[in-house]
Formats: sequence, C-alpha cells, structure tokens
Amino acid sequence: MSILEREDSPGLVTTTLDHWVAGAPFSGESTRTGPVYNPALGTVARNVRLANADDVDAAVQAARTAFPQWAGTSWAKRQQVMFAFRELLNQRKEELAAILTAEHGKVLADALGEVARGLEVVEFACGMATHAKGEFSENVSTGVDVYSLRQPLGVVGIISPFNFPAMVPLWFFPIAIAAGDTVVLKPSEKDPSAANWMASLMREAGLPDGVLNVVHGDKVAVDALLQHPDVASISFVGSTPIAKYIYETASAHGKRVQALGGAKNHMLVLPDADLELTADAAVNAGFGSAGERCMAISVVVAVEPVADELIEKISDRMRSLAVGDGTRGCDMGPLITREHRDKVAAYLDVAAEDGAAVVVDGRRVEADGDADGFWLGPTLIDNVPTTSRVYQDEIFGPVLSVVRVDSYDEGLELINGSRYGNGTAIFTNDGGAARRFQRDVQVGMIGINVPIPVPVGHFSFGGWKDSLFGSAKAYGPEAVNFFTREKAVTSRWLDPSHGGINLGFPQNG
Repeated sequence: MSILEREDSPGLVTTTLDHWVAGAPFSGESTRTGPVYNPALGTVARNVRLANADDVDAAVQAARTAFPQWAGTSWAKRQQVMFAFRELLNQRKEELAAILTAEHGKVLADALGEVARGLEVVEFACGMATHAKGEFSENVSTGVDVYSLRQPLGVVGIISPFNFPAMVPLWFFPIAIAAGDTVVLKPSEKDPSAANWMASLMREAGLPDGVLNVVHGDKVAVDALLQHPDVASISFVGSTPIAKYIYETASAHGKRVQALGGAKNHMLVLPDADLELTADAAVNAGFGSAGERCMAISVVVAVEPVADELIEKISDRMRSLAVGDGTRGCDMGPLITREHRDKVAAYLDVAAEDGAAVVVDGRRVEADGDADGFWLGPTLIDNVPTTSRVYQDEIFGPVLSVVRVDSYDEGLELINGSRYGNGTAIFTNDGGAARRFQRDVQVGMIGINVPIPVPVGHFSFGGWKDSLFGSAKAYGPEAVNFFTREKAVTSRWLDPSHGGINLGFPQNG
C-alpha cells in the first residue's frame, strides 16, 4: 500500500493520510479528520488526520530523541544524505508533480516548476559544510586565538501553506537537516500528501528515523507547535494576519521565528517599456498557478499613455489561455477550494460597485474539466480605485488590476504606500530609471524586466513591512544563520617551549 494511503471507510473516502513520525506512518490519538479535494473534480479524494496536542508531542519527542545522534553526525555523512535526496527527487519529480496537480490543482508544468525551484534549495543545502563554516583569528592577543562555531538549534518546526506544498517545505527542511537540526513539518491540510512523500523519500536517501517528521492538522496542531517547550524555532509562510499571530505567539514562547506574510505585488510599467514583453510577463505573473502565489503580480501600475495599448495586449493573450484540468495540457487550473473560488469571484462585484471596469470576467470561463471543479478564469480589471478592497486586499487568485498613473514618481509613491513589501517589478528600457527604482522602492525583492523576482537558492527570500515578521528570510545565507547558533571561543594554550609561563595575555581583559 502507498505511504499516502490507508484503507478506511470503504464506499466513501477510501484513503486516510496518516502523520509521518519516526520514519513511519503514524495514526495518532486524534480521531478528527479533514477532507482533501481534487480541485479539478470538486470531489473528496481522501481524508487527512488532524492532530491534537498529544500527536504533535509524539512527533516532537521523536525529533528530540533523534537530535543528539544527528547533530553529532559528521558533515560528510549529512552531505551524503542530502546528495542522495537530491538525486532521488530529481529522478522522481514527475511523481511529486502529479501529487501537486491532483491536490492543489496547478497544471503539471507549474508543478514541475515548483519542484525545480525546491531543488535549488536542496542543492544549496548540499554545500552546508561550507555555508556553516566558522571564522578564525590567530593571535588576537599574545598566544590567544579566537574562533567561532555554528551548531544546530535542536527541534525546529515548519508550518507551510497550501499554494506550494512541495517548494515551501523544501525552502526550510533541507537546510535545517543539513545543519544538524531535526524537524517537525506541519503542511497545509488542504494538500498534505506531498509532505509525506518527501519524508519517505528522505528516509530512502538514508535519513535516520525521527529526523524529519510530519504532523497534519489545523489550528490545534499549529498552536501545539508554537507553544511546545522542546521546539526551538518556527518557520512559516502564509497570510499576513496568520504570520503576525505566528510571530507573536512563538516569540512569546521563547522561539526563533521567521514568518513570511502576504503580498500585493505591483508591476510598474514606464512609457518606454517593450509592451509585448510586458504583456507576456503580466499574464504569466498574474495567472500562473491560478494566481495563488505570494509573488504573483496583482497590480499593473501603468504610466500613461501606455495603459490602453497594454490592456489590449494583455486581453488578447488572456483569450488564448486554456483553463481546465491540470493533467490535460491546460495553461491554468482550478482554485484550491470552492470556498476560496467563491471568495475570489466576489471581488468582481466589489470592483463594479467601486467604479472599476471588468475587462475580462473570469466567471464566464468554459473550463476543460469537470463541471464541479473549482473554476475561475483569468480576470482583468481596469481603473481600480486605490480605495477599493480590490486594490487593498490580497485576493490570492487570478485577478489582475490596472491602476493608471501620470508619472514614475506617482507610481513609486503608490507602491511605497502599500502595507506590503514582498515583491515588485519595473518594466522599462531606461537603465537610470531602473537603478533609481531598485534604490528607492521599499520592497524586499525587485525585478527589472522580470515579473516574478524570486531569488535563486543561494540568495534569501523575503519581503519588507507586513510581508515579513521577524528579521530572518527564507533559504540562502539567512537560513544558515537561522537554523544554527554561533559560539565564539577564546583559546589560549601554554607553550611548553616557554616553560608553561604566562605569555602576557591579560587575565581580566
């Protein structure tokens, strides 16, 4: 039987996804379960167990038990495990992509892209012995050396979102594990199977039991992780209100926290921009993965007089997009749940009420898929007032808004006035304007003629303002520091050639 399946309630939902604790499926004590849908069919594919505090504690204790041996494992052995995991993940990426499409709904091309970006971080983690090297200063005083060590934290908690059920966990657990930590991962209960699949693959790569554990659940499981005294840190990606809650609660319980929140990403289009390139970028960045990503472009800020021409080019491209089942070669799949689809669609009524013009209405889409799928087509709205909730809210769906401005300065002021500061982009052929933009814009990740500026794996990912709580970004150098603690050692050895006498180091300095 697959690690993702357990026979349960024949005739209704035939599978229930267990937790993964100490290297094996784990049912736990809680009898609560939640539905996992296939969004392209609108039907329940399986149930997932929802942990209680005792189930979370079982996972934490498994990680705590595994920690001393794993932390004491050589860098060479840890690297061997990570290299083996990288090879297995690359060889079987189509299998993982199929899981993502079945539970999230994103098309297979997007799912494979998600795995590829996760692989970048695995590859970064394969070099952890280099990334976590300390420093050494010889003879800082007579006969005295000072050096630093980086050591693992212990048990670390990861809480990941529904929109990238493989990539976001891969942002965190490979680096934590390569650094010598042990992990309890709590994925989204909406699409949880990828986490178990990756945990099983890590075991196949040679990871000892208990180093990577998976508990499924809702707020009960989240709070148990945030409050658990044996969890040293929490890593989170999700909406801004929840990120703030995670940060405040976990910090109050003495934990390190990296909590990445929401976004409202703007694309500033200057009059000299290549509008063909810009239109392609807006469509790809606005509607890829059904707009359910924190780096999606939500607002096109068009510096006049380009708005009308740009809208025409974007609309032309939107008409050619195929929406449907992600396994059928479509361009965009369904949204994650019926409730989320309905919430996103409701913003179109808000737009009309606020005086905006719905140029392309995604509610009229004819999807290549089951009639009960959670469909909403790409949507384009022009002249969106900045006072409207359509502009202010993180919609998290395939809705692209256009705001018209008269100058670069007005566009920059608009972007900097947003409560979010995750990602932004500028499209221009003016190098001076681009350099000014990257200096003056108050956003953590910036694209210049690049619509989705997600940094490669050896940089770090994270925004400013209400898009990041805590100072630590995800993956890259900041993650190395986050998942380790530094010790500074001051060392003096008596020199036998001098008869063991004091060589002059001050006793109180």
